[in-house]
Amino acid sequence: MPEPTVVNTTVVAADYFESYSVVGLLAVIGVLFVAVAFGAGRLLRPVVPTPEKLLTYECGVDPVGEGWAHTQVRYYVYAFLYVVFAVDSIFLFPWATVFAAPGYGATTLVEMFVFLGFLAVGLLYAYKKGVLAWT
Repeated sequence: MPEPTVVNTTVVAADYFESYSVVGLLAVIGVLFVAVAFGAGRLLRPVVPTPEKLLTYECGVDPVGEGWAHTQVRYYVYAFLYVVFAVDSIFLFPWATVFAAPGYGATTLVEMFVFLGFLAVGLLYAYKKGVLAWT
């Protein structure tokens, strides 16, 4: 009767943890890079505290009155619309490369029109809500 084959589990485990050691090493290097950059900035910056530098400052507006201010939501909506269309442009580049590959033309074309349809519905919704009207 043949003897059962035993797989060396230490070799398998070593290969498994070796892949994670690379990720861990990169994480440590990243943390060290950030720490060195912040430390160098702290050592090299001039420290001259003056009363003008210690004042509250935001966007060139003198701090007068209360700290509470009403912020209009439409600015956040503009930022959200920008993110949506920036993501759209990011997806168009890989789509163009796959579209050029043989055998994927019709499928990728239909998928892209579905994707652009969702974006068009979002843009139409924003237009109907009056978000795109600059006042």
